[in-house]
Amino acid sequence: MSEYHEPDSELSAEARNFHRALTSLKEELEAIDWYHQRWDVCRDESLRAVIAHNRDDEIEHASMMLEWIRRNMPKWNEQLRKYLFSEAPITELEKAQQGAQGDLGLGSLRRRA
Repeated sequence: MSEYHEPDSELSAEARNFHRALTSLKEELEAIDWYHQRWDVCRDESLRAVIAHNRDDEIEHASMMLEWIRRNMPKWNEQLRKYLFSEAPITELEKAQQGAQGDLGLGSLRRRA
């Protein structure tokens, strides 16, 4: 059973790799959620430590996959650079960047003489 939404015979190698990476990222994020839920309810401290270790390994895997995606899909690079490691309210970052550009990156609409 294929997970592709388009005929796989028509997809480029690049599109297949992107699908592999995005699917892997989803799986890693799901594993992080599962481990975190288990960690949250577990009351045995030694077991909690093992579960936390496993969760944190999945975070490492997700981070590595996200970095591969950033390096290989330019729009991801652009958006991650905009939002990650910033201090402003997340929902305000796009507005702040547009304001810094002034013209929204469209350039002047006035006729040049």
